[in-house]
Amino acid sequence: MKLLKSLNLRGWLLVAAAACGVVSAGTVATVGSTARAGGTLEERKLPMKFNWVACEPNCRGWVSAVGIITADTPKDFEEFSRGRQLGGATVVLDSSGGSVNDAITLGRRFRNLGLLTTVGISLQNRGGQGVRPAVAPEAYCESMCVFLLLAGKTRFVPEAAHVRVHQIWMGDRADDAKAASYSAQDLMIVERDIGRLAKYTFDMGGTGDLLSLALSVPPWEDLHELDAGELKLTNLVTTNLVADVLPHVDVAAPAVAELAPKTQAKFGAEAEQQPAKSTKTAEAAVPTGAAPSAGSQK
Repeated sequence: MKLLKSLNLRGWLLVAAAACGVVSAGTVATVGSTARAGGTLEERKLPMKFNWVACEPNCRGWVSAVGIITADTPKDFEEFSRGRQLGGATVVLDSSGGSVNDAITLGRRFRNLGLLTTVGISLQNRGGQGVRPAVAPEAYCESMCVFLLLAGKTRFVPEAAHVRVHQIWMGDRADDAKAASYSAQDLMIVERDIGRLAKYTFDMGGTGDLLSLALSVPPWEDLHELDAGELKLTNLVTTNLVADVLPHVDVAAPAVAELAPKTQAKFGAEAEQQPAKSTKTAEAAVPTGAAPSAGSQK
């Protein structure tokens, strides 16, 4: 059974696979009103949930994915997608990350379906009947969420969105990473998962710069927020037009400027083989609490 609790501002999301424990909370942008922002923050404290946002007749709709990635998230997505024609649909992400291996599994599923990805907060039932839903761009995609974003066949990042990265770590020791002790088995788990993440990154069309930026930020430092140049360098964005992922949908902010050339090395494309001996996974974890001010972000 999963255990949910909160840490302080310098705390980290812990998902200890061996104990099946989840500790989560994350930063969130203010959207529209205090009530709405508060509701979004509560959602971000919970395991990832998927919802279909309908905006017919002139808009296909999209998938809202909010929360942290846990061991149950790939299965939850399969249940959500059952009976739905999701091929080529857009996923709107608002997440503070989570389990490395489960994010990789989910990301590969996104790519197999040809899904498109962006960052935002889905706004429904605003202004009464007849008003179509919209996407607020000032949302957060942090740690392993960034690699879910990368899974999109087409990827758009609004200028107001916050895309933030850092190292993966042992989930049950990220709370006080410097003071914790580590065994050879622990180091094996982290290095194995870094290898899996590297292969996934290149398979999805990302560049080594994304790994370099993420793996240079230890868990005792603030997450690094990617600027417009770094979003281009890492190939996290493939379009600067919101209409390429959300046609006929209101998104208030423009995308980042010009895109980078799509050149990167690749690992082999063969399917990954999951080792049978260990099911533990490192975690990409994030600070908790209210959204930091612009001056405190890196």
